[in-house]
Amino acid sequence: MALLDNTSQRAYYQGSNQGNYQFVSLDDIINQFMVVYVGDEKIIRNCSRVDVAFHAQRALAELSFDTFKSVKSQEITLPPSLTMMLPHDYVNYVKLTSSDDSGVEHVLYPTSKTSNPFPIKQNDDGSYNFNTVLSDLVTNADFSSSLLGTSGNPDDGWIRTGVGNSPVVDNINTSDNKLTFTHGSRTHTGQYSGVASNAYCVWQRVKVTGIDLIDISADGVSAAAATGKSVGMVTFGVSTLKPDGIDSATTFNQNILNPLDPNCRNTDHDTIYNLSNINGVPGYVEFSDGAGTSSTKTIEGVDVSGVPEDVDGETYIYILITSSIPIFTQLWTSSNQNQSINTIDNIDISYDGQVTNVQRDGDSTTWSNYKSSTPSENSNDDYEDDTYWPYEGRRYGLDPQHAQINGSFYIDELKGLINFSSPLSGKNIILKYISDGLGTEQEMKVHKFAEEAMYKHIIYAVLSSKIDAPDYIVRRFKKERFAAVRQAKLRLSNIKLEEITQILRGKSKQIKH
Repeated sequence: MALLDNTSQRAYYQGSNQGNYQFVSLDDIINQFMVVYVGDEKIIRNCSRVDVAFHAQRALAELSFDTFKSVKSQEITLPPSLTMMLPHDYVNYVKLTSSDDSGVEHVLYPTSKTSNPFPIKQNDDGSYNFNTVLSDLVTNADFSSSLLGTSGNPDDGWIRTGVGNSPVVDNINTSDNKLTFTHGSRTHTGQYSGVASNAYCVWQRVKVTGIDLIDISADGVSAAAATGKSVGMVTFGVSTLKPDGIDSATTFNQNILNPLDPNCRNTDHDTIYNLSNINGVPGYVEFSDGAGTSSTKTIEGVDVSGVPEDVDGETYIYILITSSIPIFTQLWTSSNQNQSINTIDNIDISYDGQVTNVQRDGDSTTWSNYKSSTPSENSNDDYEDDTYWPYEGRRYGLDPQHAQINGSFYIDELKGLINFSSPLSGKNIILKYISDGLGTEQEMKVHKFAEEAMYKHIIYAVLSSKIDAPDYIVRRFKKERFAAVRQAKLRLSNIKLEEITQILRGKSKQIKH
């Protein structure tokens, strides 16, 4: 037997759309509105579907804020950075909580006593420094967050070579503000067969429009040599070649992972890094001493003046990091654990020049102090000395919002981040927020309790935008919209007599919570 939405009971109970019958899609509302309200001898004589669709989406957004049950939630484990990104469909927050080991949520309170201001770069004498640093244009230059995958927008940040699953120990990761390459070895087959490690590459696109010469610098650690393997090799430099799956005059194949292959472009550094400085030195630094300790290397005056412009008149280069173990003849196994690790950090790209705007100088001191300190409300007394109020008389006038130990947060609207106090690091943070209901096709649905409110909202919006609509008709539907929205709120409040009765019974308690 078919249900009203043309699905069988079997399809419903074995599917994944349980409870969906209580909603009507926005598309159905638009279609039904066009049939019932638009046409000859109807309230609206003529109106395009585009206009109705616009007002329907506006009605859905407005009703989502205070009428629909549009509260959504996300949970994350708060990283050491003490930040949480705002969701893509975020409009406003309802509350933020942290959950303990028992799954109980503890409310976090916003603080208005701090912020993350723009830190202006200054000279030693206090004057503003207008010298710019290209690393400010590099996303995640300090490797404080994870890398992107093997695809993505070239302006989103670092993109890496695919690692695969052989050997299983191989990994490209960020840890302690460093980029780490872990290499095992495997048996390569084909024309260039034998035991060798894989070679890997990480890259990012940077705009250099209007710049002639740049300086590059990095700190690197080359893995030490051992039985059956040579020292590690990690490089950092600049190129006009785009990392791609093919080899051509403008790209290189970053997916050729076999160092035994003479065409492995990941280790063919002079070809990859095709930019050089004014003395003809290739524009990259190499760490291959095998010392196992960090060292700093710099190349100055790399010429980028000849980089061709794109269709928009902008010039871009690619900053590339490669890693390999040139010789690795001993096969890695889970028992011998003979992997090698190369690391690189402190990526720096700069040039001698000035800009017209003041420059940012890292994180603000205000934000750094806020996230590194332990709030005073977290200094608890165990009361073992029978002193219940150790600061007698000294907490007069304490603001209740600060008299709690759950932690605090504030929202950095400019960066789209929620910043948390230090005691919350590593805890489960739950964000409950309001959306406008327009995020995805699945979300653009209206509860049947509010369907009439949608129709009245749309018809009032359409009539109020028509120049020839009689004023009394507009006022009529303004009142009907108000009444329909009020009725929808009452219906969606979901008040149950038994629940009200239980609450009233609690009023007789001597001690309230």
